[in-house]
This record gives sequence, structure tokens and C-alpha cells, in this order.
Amino acid sequence: MTAKTEWPSSLDETELQELDRYLRSHSAQGALLLDGVHGLLSALAVGPLPVLPDEWLPEVLHEPFADEQEGNRVLALLAKLNDSISAELDVDAYTPIVGEVDMEAGPTVSAAGWCEGFSRGIDLRADLWEVRLTQDPHLMELLGPVMALAVDEGILRAEVQFEKLGEDEYDECLAQVPDVLMAVNHYWEAKPVTEDEMRTLTLVADAGQEPVQAVQPPRHRAGHWLH
Repeated sequence: MTAKTEWPSSLDETELQELDRYLRSHSAQGALLLDGVHGLLSALAVGPLPVLPDEWLPEVLHEPFADEQEGNRVLALLAKLNDSISAELDVDAYTPIVGEVDMEAGPTVSAAGWCEGFSRGIDLRADLWEVRLTQDPHLMELLGPVMALAVDEGILRAEVQFEKLGEDEYDECLAQVPDVLMAVNHYWEAKPVTEDEMRTLTLVADAGQEPVQAVQPPRHRAGHWLH
């Protein structure tokens, strides 16, 4: 396995801390922090169609930069983080950036922020994801470990009540995230967006209407998946 730090597109520890500090000092209610941004960009990296920075940057940046130099630096770090994801997946060096929460027994890792960002990444191409998730159960199966983490963290709301994951189960799901992303990436490469799906996206776009679908897909609201 190629070490993450050996890839020129990956942020080193100093750069990660710099970006983390900026996001924390300019965060608004509901804003994504570093783990959430990584989840967002991870979903876009393995998704059905490219998403340009003009589309995803508003999910990350919520106020003007104080000066041009600061803005250029933050944008460069975000671009590098974005580029690193595909590069790391290519060499089996991807690791999700997760947060840490204080518990009675001490600090513990939390995938809540990463899962929230991942769900928002899916939201940016929601129509394509929802159609496939409805029509192809295999895609839902591939996303199983990520969905389990999202349910456990309250990001994904399920119709059926699930017991909280045990510590070992949580760690196992988290360890499977890189494999999930690679499998989902391969899924969309093997089964790319069809012409019919593209037409569905653009047919009524100018009218600002929602595409008509024969089967009602799972819905999401405010970055939460609702099934």
C-alpha cells in the first residue's frame, strides 16, 4: 500500500490542521467541518456524474474571504483535498477523516460528520442516486456499511428501529468505508448514467419542476436520507 503522505495530491498533517482551523473559525450552524467536507467530496468522487466546484463550494464556504491571499490558500487546500480522494482510492490508501467526541470513558471517534457530508454529496446528484437506489438493490447493498454508520449516528432516518451498533460493529463498518467507496465507484463505471436518466434530469429543468418517476424513491431532507 502506498502511504498517504507519499502522494503529492494528499494534504499533509500541517495542511489538514490549517484547513480544519479555517473551517472551525468560519463555521455557521449546520456547516460542515473537515470531516464533513471529506465525506462530501468522497461522495462526489465516486458518484454518477462530475460535480464542479461551483456546485459544491457553497456547501463548504458560507461567507466571503477576509482577503484574497486567505481565499486563494483555502481554495488551494480544498482543491488538493478533493484531488487526493480519487488518487488515494486508486492506490488503496484512502482513509475517511472522522471526528472525535468526548464520552464518559474518554474520547472516541465519530463518523457522524463524514456521513453528513457524504449524504450532502449524494444530494447534489440526488435524482440519479435515488432512481438507481430504487431500481437496483445491489447499489443499496454496496452502501450498506455507510448506511449503517449513518443510521447509528442519526444522519440516516430509517422506518424501522435499529439497535445501536456495538463498538466492534461500528469499527468494522468504519473500516469498510474505503472498500465501499471503491465498489460504488466501480458500480457507476460499469453502469454509467443512461441517456434516459440524463433526459429525466434535463427534461423539465427549465421549468423548475421535479422529474416524474414511476417509482417513488427514498427521500432526503436537509442532508438526511429518509427511507
